[in-house]
Amino acid sequence: MRLEYFEMIDAVVRLDRTAGTIEALARVPTASPVFEGHFPGHPLVPGVLLTETMAQASGYLILAHLGFERMPFLTGVDKARFRSFVGPGATLSVSAKLEHDGSGYAVTKAAITHEGKALCDAELRFRTMPFPDGLDAPMRERAKAIGLLDLAGLSGGVAP
Repeated sequence: MRLEYFEMIDAVVRLDRTAGTIEALARVPTASPVFEGHFPGHPLVPGVLLTETMAQASGYLILAHLGFERMPFLTGVDKARFRSFVGPGATLSVSAKLEHDGSGYAVTKAAITHEGKALCDAELRFRTMPFPDGLDAPMRERAKAIGLLDLAGLSGGVAP
C-alpha cells in the first residue's frame, strides 16, 4: 500500500473470472504522511482509504471480467459498514464479488478482513467506459505488477 499515491492493492492472490470473485492483499505501511494528521499520536487508516481499497479490488475484478476492454469508474458506495480500526503495519485481506454487470454498469460487494476479523464491507457501483486516452497502459502496468494479468490469463494483453 502506498497511501499517499492511492496504490492500495499490493497483490492479487486469487481470481476466479467465472465465479466473479477476487482476493487481494493490502499491506498498510508502518509510516505514512497520512498518519501524521489521522490522528496525531494515534495513527489510523481513514475510512475513505479503506473504501478506496475495496473499490480498487473491485475495479481489478471488473477489469479482468471485461478482459481489459473497458475501465470501471466508481460511481457509488452503498451500505458501507466500518467495524474496527486499522493501524500501521496491518496486512489486510480484501475480497470482492461481482453482483451485476450490464448496460455499462457493474456492482460488487466487497469486504476487508484482518487476521480473520471483519473490518469493513460495502456495495460498490461502477460505470464502465472506454479507457480515456493514455490510461490503458498504466492500468495494465499496475495490473501486471500486482499479478492480476497472469491470474486473469491476460499476460499478452488479449482476453482469452
